[in-house]
Amino acid sequence: MIKVIAHNFLKKENLAAALPLYEEMVAETRKEDGCIQYELYRDSADETHFVFDESWESQAHLDAHMKTAHFTTLIPQISALADASRAKDVQIFTPVY
Repeated sequence: MIKVIAHNFLKKENLAAALPLYEEMVAETRKEDGCIQYELYRDSADETHFVFDESWESQAHLDAHMKTAHFTTLIPQISALADASRAKDVQIFTPVY
């Protein structure tokens, strides 16, 4: 199993434009082969901070996800709405036990 935690920060004025993109990303990704869990959270203390919490059956499934039409279309659109002054962070984990 592969666990991905990805932080993304939006510009406040772009929140309304980003939410439908996020909604589509979550809906389409949950249909993918190998997707165990795919959640999007918003920081309760910072409405511009979003966190993807993902679990994939394997690295191959994650790699395939990053080549899908919805990923290659939506992520650039979301990134264009991001706050470039705040670092985007993606962490990939594998289980220890």
